[in-house]
Amino acid sequence: MVSAVRSVRLATRLTAVPRASFMRSTTSTTSVAQRAAFSMSARRFKSEVIKETEVPVSVYTPDSKGVASGNSDHFSIPVKASRAPEPIVEHEEDAVNPLEDKVFKQMPRTLQRMSVMGKVIIITGGARGLGNHMARACAEAGAKAVVIFDANQDLGDEAAAELHQKSGLPVSFFKVDVRDGNAINAAVQNVVDLYGAPDVLVNSAGIADSNIPAETYDPAMFRRLIDINLTGSFLMSQSVGRAMMDAGKPGSIILVASMSGSIVNYPQEQSCYNASKAGVIQFGKSLAAEWAKFGIRVNCISPGYMDTALNKVPALDAQKKIWKSMTPQDRLGAVDDLNGLCVFLASDSSSFMTGSNVIIDGGYTLY
Repeated sequence: MVSAVRSVRLATRLTAVPRASFMRSTTSTTSVAQRAAFSMSARRFKSEVIKETEVPVSVYTPDSKGVASGNSDHFSIPVKASRAPEPIVEHEEDAVNPLEDKVFKQMPRTLQRMSVMGKVIIITGGARGLGNHMARACAEAGAKAVVIFDANQDLGDEAAAELHQKSGLPVSFFKVDVRDGNAINAAVQNVVDLYGAPDVLVNSAGIADSNIPAETYDPAMFRRLIDINLTGSFLMSQSVGRAMMDAGKPGSIILVASMSGSIVNYPQEQSCYNASKAGVIQFGKSLAAEWAKFGIRVNCISPGYMDTALNKVPALDAQKKIWKSMTPQDRLGAVDDLNGLCVFLASDSSSFMTGSNVIIDGGYTLY
């Protein structure tokens, strides 16, 4: 009751104050404060904006006994105008230099864990492009053996022979279509017979259908896309995962998805491709949860626009300009830009990392 009376009295006193006078006073006070603050701010900023052409320098040097003296040297250093950053130039490296055991033993423990020393690594789609460069990176990072799965016989044989010649490592090629579960199982079993159970799977095999509106997309093409990108990820993971489980050893499965599994690309129409890669990401997360009890980690790499041979066609020049303009780094990814991430996820350095989807896109998905 007392509280209610006080509220009524306070309301009465407030209504007694002339509204117009109150508003004028407040407005006047606020305007004065704002003008003063603006004036101070303007003076401060004006004094801070100085573009020097040279910087005066004074250097005071102690005498021979180390005592402060009046000796000084005065000079100026020129100020160079800032230049645009130099474009990143892709250099094709011919040599593949594997990590040697004696060098590995001299490395700090942190760097040892960031290698794939002694690991057997299967890479699908490893005959060319991003998969081939990740195969080379794994060879350099200390792999015991590199195994390439690819549907292209000629390119696969050539890639395996070249990697073996340049690295001196055991390298095998299996002509495998990732849609063929029986062929995959036979090939994985042979890998076990040759080198022991695989430690790492990098599933890079995939296709991309783009610039096709959904209303005109052929259902047969959609089934093929899903079979290679999504079903292939399942069949390869299942077969390699079983081999790891049978051997009772931990392992790392790396599924190459795409930023297109998380965003909608522009300006091209590619809803079906995007759906397939979204499926890969969710499959990877689900598999990571299921297989953690076996010590098997599952992570996804989601690249942005990469400057691979498939994208180096005149028909895509106009779109590539748009892609670059929408990427903060103002470039497409180089063919070896996934290498470091691949080795990290394959290594013991990422042992507490599973179920992650790592987007590596030059900042494209920031906008």
